[in-house]
Amino acid sequence: MPGRQSRRGSSHHQSRTCSRTARAELVFSVSHMERLLREGHYSPRLSGSAPVFLAAVVQYLTAKVLELAGNEAQNSGRRRITPQMVDMAIHNSPLLSGLFSTTTVSQVAPGQE
Repeated sequence: MPGRQSRRGSSHHQSRTCSRTARAELVFSVSHMERLLREGHYSPRLSGSAPVFLAAVVQYLTAKVLELAGNEAQNSGRRRITPQMVDMAIHNSPLLSGLFSTTTVSQVAPGQE
């Protein structure tokens, strides 16, 4: 159309702000992790990458536990993941059972299988 300029040829660039969570391509909030680290007073100083790393680790562990719990649910013919499935998934994985050895999964009695 005459009189209309395409944006491709114009030199006007619009800068958009992008969250740290989006830049790190994470789902878990980097800002929330930073707030928890600061309010916990774990260290007097905090690097910029610490909350990003923590968010990535928490996201990975959550995905792994849910994947294993989903496999447990599928193997037992269930369509939903229950706390018992999460507990079995953690218990059956040697690495996760060591990591979560002192953790209690809600609604699951200790020693119940």
